[in-house]
Amino acid sequence: MRPRFLVLLHLPPTRSPPGSVRARVTPYALTDLHPLLSQILQTVAGNGRGLGYIYGGRVIAGLDVGAISAVAPTYVSECAPKDVRGRITGLFQIMVAIGVMLSYFTNYGVSAHIPEGPKVWRIAFGLQLVPAGIMCIGLLFCKESPRWLASKNRNELALKNLAYMRRLPVDHEAVRLELAEIEASIEEEREARAGLGWREAFTGKGNWPRFLIAFVIFVLHQFSGQNTVNYYAPQIFQAIGYTGTTPSLLASGVYGVVKVVATTIFIFVGVESLGRVWSLRISGLGMGTFFFMIGAILKTHPPAANPSGPTPAASQAMAGLLYIYVCFYSMGWGPVPWVYVSDIFPTRTRSYGLGFASATQWLFNFTVSQISLTIKNKLGWKLFMLFATINIGGMVTFTFFIPETKGRSLEEMDVIFGTVTREKREQDIFRAERALDHTGAGTGASHFAVGDHTPEKEGSEKQLEHV
Repeated sequence: MRPRFLVLLHLPPTRSPPGSVRARVTPYALTDLHPLLSQILQTVAGNGRGLGYIYGGRVIAGLDVGAISAVAPTYVSECAPKDVRGRITGLFQIMVAIGVMLSYFTNYGVSAHIPEGPKVWRIAFGLQLVPAGIMCIGLLFCKESPRWLASKNRNELALKNLAYMRRLPVDHEAVRLELAEIEASIEEEREARAGLGWREAFTGKGNWPRFLIAFVIFVLHQFSGQNTVNYYAPQIFQAIGYTGTTPSLLASGVYGVVKVVATTIFIFVGVESLGRVWSLRISGLGMGTFFFMIGAILKTHPPAANPSGPTPAASQAMAGLLYIYVCFYSMGWGPVPWVYVSDIFPTRTRSYGLGFASATQWLFNFTVSQISLTIKNKLGWKLFMLFATINIGGMVTFTFFIPETKGRSLEEMDVIFGTVTREKREQDIFRAERALDHTGAGTGASHFAVGDHTPEKEGSEKQLEHV
């Protein structure tokens, strides 16, 4: 965990953030080559090659996963249409859930069939070469972010890439209007934050609330109890009465399957209909309720000290409640924090914002991973009561202080957070749109012919003349 956190602290420095100055796709592709190296180092460990290979591979993997976890949401949020941005960004969490599920079943299979020997770690590490290789090849076909290109005054290519991603011609009204909005937002950010550095990024007008939200949302995300169950699922299932390595690992695998299914259903059905805020609110309430129930059953029906025979009914009930708990987690506090922080930061500060959010996530992820077994052993059933209180008292309360972002473009976030007024944004969009109409962004005739004004546009021109 530590290498991931450290690289994220350095991800958006003042001069050359990998997700900003050096584009979105290029560093993403480069960092994907390193996991291939890290998995090879870990896989070949043994047979005279000591733990140094595993340690070195883990350090490289941690650095690269940290970088990718910041660059990937940035790239996806900048390329996705606003009406499905939450769904597409949420795919990040689906992939995480699938990876966790596969790790559970890999551990279960290795434990059941290979009790000892170098294959115990070589199979687990070697399997990670498959997704890393697929992603490395897939990135060769990705186009650069239109928002990043526009921020570098490469408007012609930005227009072409935006049209490609929307599957529309470059002179389509929707494409040109979206690019006009992007350019208006970028121009406002340039005027307001020339020479942006760490201090301006965090304290600039309308910025500090976004960083505060990103910090709090990921602190709560990590202390929701999910990662304690996630990392120590076999021990948690043993604590509620599933004895032996194989039953606890199998129960953990089922937990992973439920999580993947629930996350997928929510991302494709719920995130754009319920919205971000209500998803978090319902999720936190459900998670807390079921943790309270598990804690109460564990208090009144603790597993026997020396169990024998089939798994007790109370233990099966607690396992079922854990499966329902993870369904509520998957409909809100699992995928939505990544979606939400990808929504709220403007182009100018998105690398800083997502780098900060990811660093917060990995820092407290590391903290939780270090303290979970200690507090489980000390608190027992009270552990579930602790997380339930955080779920309802902290996470549900938090949702009453953040704005809804569903269906809003990234450029509208400046209006929502008070960086710019709505009137100024409309004027800037109109100017950018007129510039596109007259120049065609270097692509030929504009969609709007000169003098071909709709009544709405004529009214807007007259209104602008009076400003």
